[in-house]
Amino acid sequence: MTELQLPTSPGGVRIDRVITSGVFELDGGSWEVDNNVWVVGDDHECVVIDAAHDAEAIKAAVGDRVVASILCTHGHNDHINAVEALQDLTGAEAQIHPDDRMLWNEVIEGEPDHDLADGDRIMVGDVSLDVLHTPGHSPGACCFYAPSLGVLFSGDTLFNGGPGATGRSYSSFPTIIASITDRLLTLPEETIVLTGHGDPTTIGAEKPHRQEWIDRGH
Repeated sequence: MTELQLPTSPGGVRIDRVITSGVFELDGGSWEVDNNVWVVGDDHECVVIDAAHDAEAIKAAVGDRVVASILCTHGHNDHINAVEALQDLTGAEAQIHPDDRMLWNEVIEGEPDHDLADGDRIMVGDVSLDVLHTPGHSPGACCFYAPSLGVLFSGDTLFNGGPGATGRSYSSFPTIIASITDRLLTLPEETIVLTGHGDPTTIGAEKPHRQEWIDRGH
């Protein structure tokens, strides 16, 4: 597990990153990928953001804490392919936006326990994770914003260097640009962006490059 210098809440909620490796598959193609799995919680309870590839590694980071929920930023297989195994290990419920149910169903036989909706607030300890529906990379893509920590979990919507890929099924470049512009670049510039793959960034670092992204397209 890679340690990052990230804020901790007054109530002791911290963020841990687990990097897992596996294969992303879509539209008949496959790519080797490393995923960031984020564990957010205190010494007693946590949530897992994106259960990717390796449930045992995620469970090791969780330890003996209760996993209140597995939150899925979107339904691509590399972000949800360890959901069922992690549920078996922890008894946690899983949540995803209903607009990504078709992607979920390609990977997981059962139904998610709850649907995510824009504006939902998920409490873990003294920290609120606000659900932002940010379609584009996929129709049901969501980000989770923790205003008290100054942190955004962006999934594959926004990376260090620009928007997530949109040249595949169920994706749309104009839609992801609109989501990032209207929902993410309006956040405080010091907001730390913790991504689904790769290195973190900040809203302030990405905001000046919006027109460059539009000019280069997807």
